[in-house]
Amino acid sequence: MTYVIEKMSRAHWEQVRSIYLEGIRTGHATFETEAPDWERWDASHLALARLVALACSGRVAGWAALGPVSSRKVYEGVAEVSIYVGGEFRGKGVGRALLEALVRESEANGVWTLQAGIFPENVASVGLHLACGFREVGRRERVGRLKGVWRDAVLLERRSRVVGRD
Repeated sequence: MTYVIEKMSRAHWEQVRSIYLEGIRTGHATFETEAPDWERWDASHLALARLVALACSGRVAGWAALGPVSSRKVYEGVAEVSIYVGGEFRGKGVGRALLEALVRESEANGVWTLQAGIFPENVASVGLHLACGFREVGRRERVGRLKGVWRDAVLLERRSRVVGRD
């Protein structure tokens, strides 16, 4: 199946939000329990590297974006990855296409480190990140509670081979 990767716009939001809600319902995608409105989501993500994968029908099949890890200037080149694929499009290469495009876009914008915190139960997402050049740097045990249950997160990172190699 072929997908077109393009910059996410406000016009994509309802479909992006719907896919985010699917991820929330799995219980293995995020600690969030509800999807925010556009304004809150927009304010919590970097303006660069917001991407959607469009199926041939024009529907959003998945999305990826970056969030800041800190407001401190020293960390301006470090970002946290969010990537979500709609249920009917999982296992069809959408996630890989999005993550590879996100890496290219992040490097074009001076980001030298990408990080991701993933529930260990989300084996597909951990595998996708590893296949795209991330490495496991640790496991945060009982880092947060979701619906009253303590959850671990696998911490992965990808260092750019292009940016930050002075």
